[in-house]
Amino acid sequence: MIYLDNSATTFIKPKEVIKAVSESLLHYSANPGRSGHKASIRVAFKIEEVREKIAKHFNVSSGQNVVFTLNCTQALNTAILGSVKQGGHIICTENEHNSVLRPLEHLRQKGQIEYTVAYQSNPIGITLDDIKKCIKENTYMVICNHISNVNGSKADIQSIGKFCKEHNIIFLVDGAQSCGHEKIDMKELCIDYLVIAGHKGFYAPQSIGALVMNDNYRPQPIIFGGTGTNSLELFQPETFPERLESGTISTPLILGLGAGLDFVEANFKEIVNKLDDLTTYLNYELIKMGITSYTHPENSFGVVAFNINNIHSNEIANILNEKYDICVRSGYHCAPLKHKALGTINQGAVRVSISYFNTFSEIQRLIFALKHIKKSYDNN
Repeated sequence: MIYLDNSATTFIKPKEVIKAVSESLLHYSANPGRSGHKASIRVAFKIEEVREKIAKHFNVSSGQNVVFTLNCTQALNTAILGSVKQGGHIICTENEHNSVLRPLEHLRQKGQIEYTVAYQSNPIGITLDDIKKCIKENTYMVICNHISNVNGSKADIQSIGKFCKEHNIIFLVDGAQSCGHEKIDMKELCIDYLVIAGHKGFYAPQSIGALVMNDNYRPQPIIFGGTGTNSLELFQPETFPERLESGTISTPLILGLGAGLDFVEANFKEIVNKLDDLTTYLNYELIKMGITSYTHPENSFGVVAFNINNIHSNEIANILNEKYDICVRSGYHCAPLKHKALGTINQGAVRVSISYFNTFSEIQRLIFALKHIKKSYDNN
């Protein structure tokens, strides 16, 4: 099997991640922060080590700025719903996932906010000018997908972040597809909230994400419950990250995330170069074959979207799966506005998403399969 659906979740995990999860289940299964005995304290220290690693990786001041979540979706919902300003205005982009669009639409329908979608004027990605067109007097947040999960479009978050800082606007960046592949310094880029999906670019298990916060803003909790602190009080504690982490957190997944981050840092240059090479090669071959590619040649971040003639993307993906044992994703990738902008509402798009563990020969085999598929349709 050739697995090329890594934007949904990475399939091959580094041995370091597998070892960390296994050791957690064997040696660190006590509940962190819920008891005063040695086993609980040992686990709590291991959790704090991962917080500090993440804080250092993204250049925020403290591990207390790192909130663990079930996934990127929960992190986005926490940042959006926990920062609501009644009567305010939010800007998002055409590249957003439904984990941004649906909370925004929910708030709009309740009459709490209004929002505007910024569309790309540049084929490479969202620019500051695209955002500026949407600014209103009551704009209090800009949400920007860093790298599109549909076609790899990359936003100019440096210019957008600087603008937001100058105008006291909260800058929320969806790093689901970029974290682990791109260097992200939150202070340098003026990012207030960054959300990460551990199971993608950090090769961690599924169901672990994080909301990483700079020192400027703090969202209100959207989930309430036990935190292991102030247990006699009927309101959430004021201290972070406990204020946003109700219920038992997942030690095995968090330690797996820590190990995945270590792996990425140790191999970062090789990861970036490999994604660049394989993405560029695949995109070049698709275009040479006359296949419609929606990924710009400069967007070499491991995500390539395409269609063959007017055939529905599901049909192409099914053939790749059943005849060639190649796993790709088809359809709409939970990003309806992006497909509207690309003009692919009727057929979706086939998406190939590459990881560090994919090989040149696997991409060659995909290209071979696509040549045969396209030829069969061209001859009909």
